[in-house]
Amino acid sequence: MKSYGLMAMLLMSSGLLGNAVKADDDEAAVNYLELASLMLKDNNTERAATALAQVDQTAEDFDAQRFHVLTGLLQVRKGEHQSAIDAFVAAKQLGEVDSVINVYLAQSAFSLEQYPLTIEALNSAGDAVARIPSVYHMRGQSHWLLQQHDMALAVMDQASLIFPDDASFQRRKIFYLIELGLHSTAAELGQQYLQQHQADATDYVGIGNALRASGQLIVALRFLEQAKLQFPHHPDITKALAATYISNQSYHAAAQLVHELSLTEPALLSEAAELYRRAGQRHLALTLNGQVTDQAQKMKQRLGLLIELENYDQAASMEQDIKRLRIDDDENILYAMAYALFKVGQYDRAETYLSRITDTNLFQKAVEVRKIMGDCEAERWRCQ
Repeated sequence: MKSYGLMAMLLMSSGLLGNAVKADDDEAAVNYLELASLMLKDNNTERAATALAQVDQTAEDFDAQRFHVLTGLLQVRKGEHQSAIDAFVAAKQLGEVDSVINVYLAQSAFSLEQYPLTIEALNSAGDAVARIPSVYHMRGQSHWLLQQHDMALAVMDQASLIFPDDASFQRRKIFYLIELGLHSTAAELGQQYLQQHQADATDYVGIGNALRASGQLIVALRFLEQAKLQFPHHPDITKALAATYISNQSYHAAAQLVHELSLTEPALLSEAAELYRRAGQRHLALTLNGQVTDQAQKMKQRLGLLIELENYDQAASMEQDIKRLRIDDDENILYAMAYALFKVGQYDRAETYLSRITDTNLFQKAVEVRKIMGDCEAERWRCQ
C-alpha cells in the first residue's frame, strides 16, 4: 500500500506534477509553486521543500489549494503521513481535488491505521480508480480491520468480478473466511482457487498454515496432503505438512517427513530424531542423533535418549564430553547427568551436579534424588 508507482499514469493524466500555471511573459518573480511541482516530478524532495518554503502565501494570486496539494505530495514522498493527511484535507476543504489526491490521502490514512478516513477518501476518488486493483485491497482490508467483515468480503467479490484473472482477491477472501471460522467454506473456496488459478506451492502453504493456525487440523492435513502429492519434493510443503502433523500429535508421520527433509537439510536431523523419540521410536532416534553434526546439540539430545532407554552407564560415560563442550551450564543437563550418575551408584559425583541446580522445578526433583540416594546409602541392598 505504500508504493506509489501504480499511480504514475494517473499523476501524468491529472497534470498535478507536470502542468503548471505559466507566468505572464512580463512576470519577473520566480513561480515557486511551479518550481516545487517540477522538483517533485523529478523526485527531488529537498529542492521541492525549499521551493515551497519560498511561496508567498500572502500574495494576491496565491493558489492555496495547489500549495496544500504539493505540500501533501511532498510529505508522502518523505513518509510523513500525518503531515500529508493534514495537507490533503486542507486542500479538499478549498474545493474538489483530483482523484489521485484522494488515493494518496487514502494511502497515508491506511499507513496510520485511520481506516474510516481511508474508506472516505477512496469513496471520494470515484470511478477514476475503479481499475486499480490495489484500491480494492486497501478498501477491503480497511473494512476488515474495522470489523466490517461483510463489507470486506463484498469488496473482494466485487474485485474478483472486475479482475477475473487476478487471484489475489479470491486468496484474500479465503483468509478472511478462515479468520471468521468458516473453515469448510474456506477449504471449498481454496480448492476452487487452486484449480482456477494454477496456484503454486506458496498458495498451498499459506492456506494450509492458516487452516492449521485456526485449529482445523484435519481439514489442513487433507489440504496439505493433496499439496504434497502435487509438489512431492517441495520443502515448504513438506514442512507445513509436518508442522500440522505435530500439532495433531501425529509424531511418527511428522518424523518421517522431517527425516525426508534432513536428507537435503542436515540441520533437521536433530528435529527428526526428537520427533521419533516422541513417537516412541527411541532407538531410531538414537541412530539419527549419531549423524547430527552440531556436537553440543548432539550431546544434549543423546544424554536424554540414553536415560530414556535406561542406558545409564553410557549416559554417565558422557561426563567428559559434556564438560569438554561446556554444556553443563544448562540445568537440564546438570539434572540428567546427576540422575545417570545416581543410577550407576556414583552418589558423590551426582551430588556435585545436584548442588548446582537452582531452577525451581528441577530443584524439587534434585531433592527427591538426594532423598533416594540417602536411603540407598543407608540400605544399599535396596538399590542393587
